[in-house]
Amino acid sequence: MIKLVSFKNCPFVQRVMGALVMKNVPFEIEYIELNNKPQWFLDISPNGQVPVLITENETVLFESDAIVEYLDDKYTPIEEVSAEQKALDRAWSYQASKHYMPQCGTMGSKDKETFETRLANLQKSFQKAENKLGDSDFFKGDYISNVDIAWLPLLHRASVIKEGSGFDMLEGFPKVQKWQAALIESGLTDKTVPADFIEKFSGFYLTNNYLASLADAR
Repeated sequence: MIKLVSFKNCPFVQRVMGALVMKNVPFEIEYIELNNKPQWFLDISPNGQVPVLITENETVLFESDAIVEYLDDKYTPIEEVSAEQKALDRAWSYQASKHYMPQCGTMGSKDKETFETRLANLQKSFQKAENKLGDSDFFKGDYISNVDIAWLPLLHRASVIKEGSGFDMLEGFPKVQKWQAALIESGLTDKTVPADFIEKFSGFYLTNNYLASLADAR
């Protein structure tokens, strides 16, 4: 069986799990602590980062973009698309994944000024999505595609932040907010994070920072 190695707050791993879940591929997952990486993990991970996926024939894959493409090649694609559309889908997926770490940095900001500066840059990505989205629930229609899966970590984390602090990172982007709601209502978020995700996430991003001060003031 495929094995996925992760830590509990990782957006890149959530994306890979989304692909596995949507393709109905059985897998097991092992969580590690990034501040105390086990030697076996360091021995198999070229860059010492998650996600790492160990295939059924023991091949170790790394980098979430490469892993998602492997899953598309190896297992039944979520949808049949042309070469041109596949390239566009990858480009729009990259628009999401390249903002995972900027979102983490924004959420972890210690003061209001830093938070607002980082948020302004992050919201440029949401504006691009807002301009592209149509009237359907999901990015390309009434079904979840690889692009939706790539954006899932960003939209899910924005939802958790709103619930915990009252601050909506997606304010001013009604189409993105509708998209966010559809993805959460689909149940995919719950299937792509551990049971204690909210607790772990809040302990990291809603503690001793600007967002925590908003939460405390509620």
